[in-house]
Amino acid sequence: MSSPGGLFRPYQNLVKIQLLDREVEVPENNMVLRALQFLAIEGVAYGRFCWNEECQYCRIVYDTGEGTAKHTALACKMMVKEGIRIHEISAELKYCLRDLTLGKCGPATVIEGMSE
Repeated sequence: MSSPGGLFRPYQNLVKIQLLDREVEVPENNMVLRALQFLAIEGVAYGRFCWNEECQYCRIVYDTGEGTAKHTALACKMMVKEGIRIHEISAELKYCLRDLTLGKCGPATVIEGMSE
């Protein structure tokens, strides 16, 4: 299915994940940050992400399904998995994904203390 060039790791399928208040499909076999870039190519490309764990701008809070514990992770270091539910994203990610109009159905979903 994929002809990713150099941006995405090769993938055969799109997997469904929940991103704040929306269900989205992203390429399997990619880190969460790269999968989010699939949804907003230009937005994430211009973000202030280091892609190597230094900046912490890609912090997310997620769980793996109903009734499971929430965890904090860096989107640049976590592999995307079918069914994960991302509940909170950093201010930088929120800004980069602004064209997706996320989070309209509820309270603020930005992780506190992650904005400059």
